[in-house]
Amino acid sequence: MDNQQTTVVKDFNEKSVKVSREFKAGIQDVWRCYSEPELLDQWWGPAPWRAETKTMKFEAGGFWLYAMVSPEGQKHWGIMNYIDIERHKNINLEDGFCDENGNLNKELPVSKGEMVFTSTATGTLVEFKMTYTTDEQLKTIIEMGFEQGITICLEQLSNLLTRLTD
Repeated sequence: MDNQQTTVVKDFNEKSVKVSREFKAGIQDVWRCYSEPELLDQWWGPAPWRAETKTMKFEAGGFWLYAMVSPEGQKHWGIMNYIDIERHKNINLEDGFCDENGNLNKELPVSKGEMVFTSTATGTLVEFKMTYTTDEQLKTIIEMGFEQGITICLEQLSNLLTRLTD
């Protein structure tokens, strides 16, 4: 397996999706790209969309409230609630769609999961697994283009890390 590529594994028995990608950068730089809104905004939205942070409190009990902004300026809001954070190791979270004030949209899928950061001989491996309550929620996310979107985002992150570490 080429870890410089994004791997997405869907498991309907577990109602989960697991994403893995290795980056040719140290764990400190990769962590910064997940924990600093100025950097997150540069890679989280799959082009031609972009992410725009409204509020971020990167701490246990905190959250990241952001908009996915279309080229025409249309905004779709999302929120990541940070349940627990272990610096340079993992982030436990709840992820969902919301309004501009962070109120969850209960009609769209909400997932719980963990991002794990591991140093490797050539960089940093990031793995995250998100679990949904129903098969329908997982199917909805897949139909919304999750796999294509996250693949684009993580390629953008790889390019950002190349610029940051050069």
